[in-house]
Amino acid sequence: MTPAARLSAAIDVIETIETARIPAAQALKEWGIAHRFAGSGDRAAIAGLVWDVLRRRASSAYLMDDDSARGRALGMLRLERGLDVENVAALCDGGRYAPAPLSEAERKALSERTLEGAPPPVAGDYPEWLDPYLEQAFGADRVAEATAMASRAPLDLRVNTLKAKPDKVQAALAHLGARPTPFSPLGLRIELSAGARNPGVQAEEAFVKGLVEVQDEGSQIAALFSAAKPGEQVIDLCAGAGGKTLALAAMMQGKGRLIATDRDKRQLAPIHERLSRAGVHNAEVRAPKGEADPLVDIKASADLVLIDAPCTGTGTWRRNPDAKWRMRPGALEIRLKDQAEVLDRAAGLVKPGGRIAYVTCSVLPAENGEQIRSFLDRHAEFTLAAPAETVTVLWDKAEDFAGAALRTPEGWLMTPRRTGTDGFFVSILRRKG
Repeated sequence: MTPAARLSAAIDVIETIETARIPAAQALKEWGIAHRFAGSGDRAAIAGLVWDVLRRRASSAYLMDDDSARGRALGMLRLERGLDVENVAALCDGGRYAPAPLSEAERKALSERTLEGAPPPVAGDYPEWLDPYLEQAFGADRVAEATAMASRAPLDLRVNTLKAKPDKVQAALAHLGARPTPFSPLGLRIELSAGARNPGVQAEEAFVKGLVEVQDEGSQIAALFSAAKPGEQVIDLCAGAGGKTLALAAMMQGKGRLIATDRDKRQLAPIHERLSRAGVHNAEVRAPKGEADPLVDIKASADLVLIDAPCTGTGTWRRNPDAKWRMRPGALEIRLKDQAEVLDRAAGLVKPGGRIAYVTCSVLPAENGEQIRSFLDRHAEFTLAAPAETVTVLWDKAEDFAGAALRTPEGWLMTPRRTGTDGFFVSILRRKG
């Protein structure tokens, strides 16, 4: 397929998403089934265009003064891909399978219109109802923060120290452009341009042998802040697919007891194969069975409980731009209730002197600092670990991280704009001895 034909296909997919009200991933899958002639490169390129339109959905429509699928696609090419009017016009030449030629209004918009004067939710590309929450988090910087949250994320990897050292894995992945991440001593980063395909890391020998896992640097740092140690009893209470479980296992050097569980046993499905590939032998996966508590035997005995809390996922918009437009206010209320429940559950598992590491991939204060303050009001037996103490696990990178991240009384907030990571909040709570 030509670049022009790919653009036409992307516009069609965007129209399907809007008219059928289905997730972008489903629309892309259905398009691929209906157009089997398209190769993997074509499908990847079309998906990239669709995701970029979703990243810049509001600002692109504003720029073009046109909220149609075509208008948003053309505006995205200007704002996200950086194409000028003539380059856009070359794609829209009206030829076979190409979009229709630009109208005079479209040419004028691409040449002259800017985002100056656009309301914050438009300039920052986020739903209007979230504006008060983002203003609470970032104040006048919310547009800049949200714009960074709309940009494409790099591909971050975590080196599995149970099997390899970072320099060895970096050398093995040098052909992909892997470089050390700024803060995590275990991280490697592969930068991706706007139109680049994701490299097939899963086919690399280093991945197949379990030397490396895909994990955002912010998630790596969150795990490091938990300070899991060899010989401890550690519980990953919301383990899901096991990303942080694997990180905890490496920190524990295979020594001690590591329990991974999740209230939704379906989320745990990939964890067994991942643990095996990573060479983890001290982890026990406990899936819920009916109403029975899989941790019924654990009472105030854990050294560490890590909570990768269910949240709105606002910090992951770079990777899932479709999610922010599908999110509704009621989802936040549900998540706040879930978070309070899992925090209260963790409180009964931690021994005196033990700790809870509370992590969200959200930037919203209601899910972060406010949730922690409410927990402390309910549980006087817990106290906050000072953020300045938490960050020391980054060793020589601690000062740089502290200068980049947003420190709150309750913990650390990472954002794409500040730390180059996904948005993550981390708070460490200690049970009084």
